[in-house]
Amino acid sequence: MSVEKDTNRRRKLSDEVRERLLELIKTEGLAPGDVIPSERALMAQFGVGRPVVREAMQSLQSAGLIDIRHGERPKVASPSMPALLGQLGESVRHSLVHSDTSLDDLKQARALFEAQMAGLAAANRTDRDIAALRDILGRQSDARENSAEFLRLDGAFHARIADMSGNAIFQGLSRSLFDWLAEFHTGLVRAEGHESVTVDEHGAILDAIDQGACALAGQRMSDHLNRANKQYRKPQTG
Repeated sequence: MSVEKDTNRRRKLSDEVRERLLELIKTEGLAPGDVIPSERALMAQFGVGRPVVREAMQSLQSAGLIDIRHGERPKVASPSMPALLGQLGESVRHSLVHSDTSLDDLKQARALFEAQMAGLAAANRTDRDIAALRDILGRQSDARENSAEFLRLDGAFHARIADMSGNAIFQGLSRSLFDWLAEFHTGLVRAEGHESVTVDEHGAILDAIDQGACALAGQRMSDHLNRANKQYRKPQTG
């Protein structure tokens, strides 16, 4: 058997072992922190070699489903939203680089998502939230000549609005969406000279949130991002 065929066979077996491990975790009712069978036990149970078992477990570890530490038995991993979003982020980054349509899809998804976040922020606003947003906006206005700082504060403004939702998933998604786009923003897709427009639009969004005008806040956020989306361009390679 050639090396390539042997490698492909091992990968196919590791995929099968991966699924059987997931089923074992489910049927045994294993919870985060519970140990899973040792490599030797899994080799005997599934009738495969050590490389296949290790490849399957490494795949589960990469997916954030099990925790492998040197000198310890593998355990079921505790749920981690940052880890999940980080894994998703790597897939999105790959897609953005290699697909002509992914960036447009992501921009559209972000516009719809952030509009909902602005509406929720208007409904949930507190004096502390409004003060924090005004502080960020003031510092962003002062940073118009500093591209990196302006972009950082742009992300902070949107993240603070997402925090007002009180939902950890929304908060994580908002930050991840901004970070994914920021990779294609700095020095590549950011149109210089639009800083004042961004600050003015952020101010209008903030005013609507402060007024508790949910629909207006959502509409202003949607208008802001749809206008900004026209500035994004897929970076040229070569």
